Amino acid sequence: MAAQFPVHRVEISFVGAPPVARIERASGVSAVEREGPIVRCLVAGSFQSFIEAIRGHEVLTLRATPTVTESSPPPDIPTT
Repeated sequence: MAAQFPVHRVEISFVGAPPVARIERASGVSAVEREGPIVRCLVAGSFQSFIEAIRGHEVLTLRATPTVTESSPPPDIPTT
């Protein structure tokens, strides 16, 4: 059985224009979308290539949320 790498949904906002072409070429990165200074994408496995792609660009916010796959349980949802 092949090992599955964790996949994260990433949203990152930049000061100025984001390096979209570099992000798209980064290993493990897919589904890249740009909305002004904000980039959303999926990152599978290591973040190293993604981080190298954004090096030198000022980041305002970065959020990485694990995605739910068929083999992983859903995250706990607090109840009130």
